[in-house]
Amino acid sequence: ATKAPHAILMDAATGGVLVQQNADELIQPASMSKLMTLAVLFRALKEGRIHKTDEFTMSVNAWRNGGAPSGTSAMMVPVNTKATVDELIQGIAIQSGNDAAMCVAEGMAGSEAAFARMMTEEARRIGLVKSTFANATGLGNPNHLMTVRELAMLARYIINEYPEFYPVFGQKEFLYRKHRFINRNPLLFLNIGADGLKTGHIAAAGYGLVGSAVQDGKRLIVVVSGLQKPEQRKDEAAKLLDWGFNSFSSVKLFNDGEVVGKARVWGGKTWYVPLAAKGDVMFTMPKYPANQRLSAEIVYKAPLKPPVKKGDQVAILRISSSSSASAEVPLYATEDVTKGGIVRQGVDSLVLMALRRLAL
Repeated sequence: ATKAPHAILMDAATGGVLVQQNADELIQPASMSKLMTLAVLFRALKEGRIHKTDEFTMSVNAWRNGGAPSGTSAMMVPVNTKATVDELIQGIAIQSGNDAAMCVAEGMAGSEAAFARMMTEEARRIGLVKSTFANATGLGNPNHLMTVRELAMLARYIINEYPEFYPVFGQKEFLYRKHRFINRNPLLFLNIGADGLKTGHIAAAGYGLVGSAVQDGKRLIVVVSGLQKPEQRKDEAAKLLDWGFNSFSSVKLFNDGEVVGKARVWGGKTWYVPLAAKGDVMFTMPKYPANQRLSAEIVYKAPLKPPVKKGDQVAILRISSSSSASAEVPLYATEDVTKGGIVRQGVDSLVLMALRRLAL
């Protein structure tokens, strides 16, 4: 049990959910949404569109509404002063600087509103279907919404996709001009293997935290939100991580490349295409109780029509246990399936029409 109104604990290796509470309700994520601000920036860096040595100018707007005059968390970049992208990354990740986030948004997109649209587009690209963004900071806005599940998915994406940039989240302090900023993530100072990611707080959302930790080679991601005090987000997140590390273990269900099942191909040269995962299919579940039951189903959008190429993702394997642990694993075609002849296509078309009529 957790006191957090919204919470999730995820296995980083598999994406499996170990525990969840109101994980799909949209909430205002506050500064935890700066993870998406940084995800957009990290992608531009990785693709070479900008560089860490590039400089952005702190505008009057960003300074007034996100800097010292705003009374919110700020990197304290003087107005009309240039800061490097590397400095701004640290200002966002460590100090949660709203001025730094706005400066990046204006520098990359011309305006914060245009950058917010980029954030929503990037969310859809990486599979976050509910998140919508109205600004680069997470400051209160009724249209700036995420779920704790999608925050965990975003954290997992950053960890896996940007390993070269991820260490900034574990940096305990940032020296900028005359300022010494201490990382706001309390998990980093608990000696529990924590190495990121981001806290958040606004009055409308309460206190929240996205965190990740590694113990004995196993990484977990935790998200809590809606708590009333900053100490609670630290305690609840640490409690969930401790429970996850001590109470769960991973089991291998299928080997890399092993056929998991088949999907029906309508009008194909063959009726079915074999499906397999890329890599071993692992599932993380509670160590106790011992007699848990697993169930799994292959899910895909039917009718699946040719051509199907080897390596195409055509389905997911949805796994769950009687203890409520769950995971989804992409499945890929292991063979090519081309169009069948006229007779095969005709027969399959008639069968498909008959099935649709029965469904009605």
